[in-house]
Amino acid sequence: MELEDLQIDAHIDGLVPGQSVQIVQIRSVGDDACKVTYRDGKGSLAEQLVFRADARRLSLVQRGRPWALTAEGADFKLAAEAYRIQLAHLFDPMMAVHTSDIIPLPHQITAVYESMLPKQPLRYLLADDPGAGKTIMAGLLIRELMMRSDAERILIVAPGSLVEQWQDELWQKFGTEFAIFSREMLGGSHSGNPLQEHRRMIARLDQLSRALSTDGEPTTVIEKLIGECEWDLIVFDEAHKLSAHYFANKLEKTKRYRLAEVLGAKTRHLLLMTATPHNGKEEDFQLFLSLLDSDRFYGKFRDGVHQVDTSDLMRRMVKEEIVKFDGTPLFPERRAYTVSYALSNAEAALYRNVTQYVREQMNAADNLEGRRRGSVGFALTLLQRRLASSPEAIYQSLRRRRKRLETRLREAKLEHRATLATDHRIQDLVYDDDDLDDLTGEERERVEEEVLDEATSARTIEELATEVVALKGLEEEAGLVRQSGDDRKWNELSHLLQDNPEMY
Repeated sequence: MELEDLQIDAHIDGLVPGQSVQIVQIRSVGDDACKVTYRDGKGSLAEQLVFRADARRLSLVQRGRPWALTAEGADFKLAAEAYRIQLAHLFDPMMAVHTSDIIPLPHQITAVYESMLPKQPLRYLLADDPGAGKTIMAGLLIRELMMRSDAERILIVAPGSLVEQWQDELWQKFGTEFAIFSREMLGGSHSGNPLQEHRRMIARLDQLSRALSTDGEPTTVIEKLIGECEWDLIVFDEAHKLSAHYFANKLEKTKRYRLAEVLGAKTRHLLLMTATPHNGKEEDFQLFLSLLDSDRFYGKFRDGVHQVDTSDLMRRMVKEEIVKFDGTPLFPERRAYTVSYALSNAEAALYRNVTQYVREQMNAADNLEGRRRGSVGFALTLLQRRLASSPEAIYQSLRRRRKRLETRLREAKLEHRATLATDHRIQDLVYDDDDLDDLTGEERERVEEEVLDEATSARTIEELATEVVALKGLEEEAGLVRQSGDDRKWNELSHLLQDNPEMY
């Protein structure tokens, strides 16, 4: 610019560093200078002497309308909507409800927005009855925390049979994608720690708990990976499996319980979910609650000394208390009662004889050690279940068990062995109900059949031969009951369904 180009009301860049100013007045000071009065961006007035050489660093600003809507309307609407969603939780306290594909119930909204979200940090036990929708409540909590930028790294720990259900529901209902942790991830991880790479992960309870060492020092790959991670929120489903017990004054912690202790120390928010939080033993319940507050529930529970107040740590609603928005009950009224019936003479005799066989085998199993004793005990428990089911079920179970043990007896005689070799394959399959949690229905049935057919407390050929003889007698007796056609349990059920007016 030249000095002659300066005009009143013109907007000039370069007079004040970093901003444009508006000229208010110009007074000439000779041929090569002038005094300029201007208004800056804050509206303040100031003066400056401008020489001809200074004018060359000035430039005229072409003023336009400051908020002209000249962009595409669709683009502006999209940007405004994105910004609105980003700040929506400030204006809509239940934004997760309105952006999820669910129709929540009153008890679900109160659990999330009245009981859990106000707690910072959250350490909570959600113990509503089955069917209350605890997964929905957890999904709402997760989505709400994510929208409030309060939870970025989230881990869900669930029994193996439920991990895919969790993944599907979180995606379909809440649009939130979770990866399922697997050993295959270890080889495909760039950093070597997929738990660290994935911000949202679902893991199998037993896969993580079995990786824990007994002495507390990390020895397995998974345990070392857990030690490297921190989370914002960890959710335990079926949390009643996180059990610990006192034997005399000695505290015995299961690996699942120890896993919850380890992970609980690595997260800011911790949510435990179970429909059966109390097993009837107050001291076990206090150990369970110590996962949420180790200070308040420290030590062994003693009647008359400890007072347990859990109102700020847990919520439990039974089905009778759950209602819809109009106040009507969500679940139909339950009228449960036990229908008693008398066994026939043949059924009662079979029941007594099978029970006696199970009792004798249980006593023999007490002399065994380690997992073999557990697998034999589990097999005999399964046999009792089949006995209570139907004559057909106990007959088929006795028949298969007798055949498998006969085969094992023949093999031992051919090899001229005095003692039976330990079947490590059966011992490693299962030794209690909890070991079956990670299996599908078909896999569980297959494992149960294998254990039931082959697990035995016999340690010598003579003991095995004696057991086979006993099984033959029980099989023949069960076969007679089966052929008689007198199944009292089935008859009573048939009359109940067809003749009881309450069923209509």
